[in-house]
Formats: sequence, structure tokens, C-alpha cells
Amino acid sequence: MTREEVFDTLTEIFQDVFDDDEIELTDATTADDIEDWDSLEQINLVVACEKKFNVKFDMKEIQALKNVGEMVDTILAKL
Repeated sequence: MTREEVFDTLTEIFQDVFDDDEIELTDATTADDIEDWDSLEQINLVVACEKKFNVKFDMKEIQALKNVGEMVDTILAKL
């Protein structure tokens, strides 16, 4: 899977989790950029990513993520 494919899939996941088809992700997107992105939605997002990409994140990885670009890189490293 390419970085672009991961990005496209993540965009679909974000749009689904946040119920907002207008969300467009960039490498620099953070929780501050998406209105409803709180700790509960973070959990929903991680679970959705784990299911879709068939990967597992540990708590340290999740806490270390600073933006969507790092999330993409982490997913690619696990594939």
C-alpha cells in the first residue's frame, strides 16, 4: 500500500468517525484542526484504523503521534 492510499483510506475513516464528508487531511492535520476530535473520538479513530488496516497500536505509539502525517508513517511501518 502506498502512502497516498493510506492517506485516502485515513480520510475516509476520519470522515466516517467524525460524520463530516468535508474533512480533508494533510500531513500537518492535528486534533486542533477538527472540531469534534477529543479523547473519545481519538479512541474511535484508533479502533477504526486498526480494523481497516489490520494493525495494532500500542499506547506509546498513540501518545507519540503529533499529526496525521505521523499516523500515516506509523501505519505504513506496520503494513
